Amino acid sequence: MKEITRINHVGLRVRDLDIARDFYAQLGFKFLAGPVGPEPTAIVEHPCGVNINFILNASADAPAHNVLMQKDIKYPGYTHIALEITDAASVSKQLEALGIKVTERVEYHGAKFFFIRDPDDNVIEFHQPALS
Repeated sequence: MKEITRINHVGLRVRDLDIARDFYAQLGFKFLAGPVGPEPTAIVEHPCGVNINFILNASADAPAHNVLMQKDIKYPGYTHIALEITDAASVSKQLEALGIKVTERVEYHGAKFFFIRDPDDNVIEFHQPALS
């Protein structure tokens, strides 16, 4: 469909709005609204235009690990969000200063990417494309 122009937002189920909001604020996301709607949902947005909807209905008895990423059975579903960055070394230093652990680093054909986990164990990739 040629009418599709971009991803509008990513929906991310979280256990606690305050914890999620504080964590993503460290990455530069600003709180816009919420909770709103029947789910309920809260909305944060980064100045670059990336929008995340926190879905605030995670079950209290849900496992503490990420069932899409940490199980031998590979369930279908979205596994992570990738945020494009301009300077991997700078972002890595900022995350380290915030006490956020990088869980994996990869370099491939000049591209650099690394991964972190949010408080609900959702995976975030930081991706610096290879220079052309």
